[in-house]
Amino acid sequence: MENQNKPDSNLLWAILSTLFCCLPLGIVSIINAAKVDGLYVTGDYQGAQDAADKAKKYALYSAVCGVIILVISFIIEFAWVMALDD
Repeated sequence: MENQNKPDSNLLWAILSTLFCCLPLGIVSIINAAKVDGLYVTGDYQGAQDAADKAKKYALYSAVCGVIILVISFIIEFAWVMALDD
């Protein structure tokens, strides 16, 4: 098991989800993505894979949360505009 490939840290997705979606979940994603290289270098291949998986999961959670917030914002804005028209 010495020649295991390093998992993708998903750092890019973590950064993008932090900037454009949901800051708290994105930060958790960045923290997990930052752990991948260190764990891989020390030989903890399973830990590196777990950290990469968590980074991807939290980036996805952040993106979904961002979309939900965006939809709610549009609904509130639409309701506000409609209330002003009356």
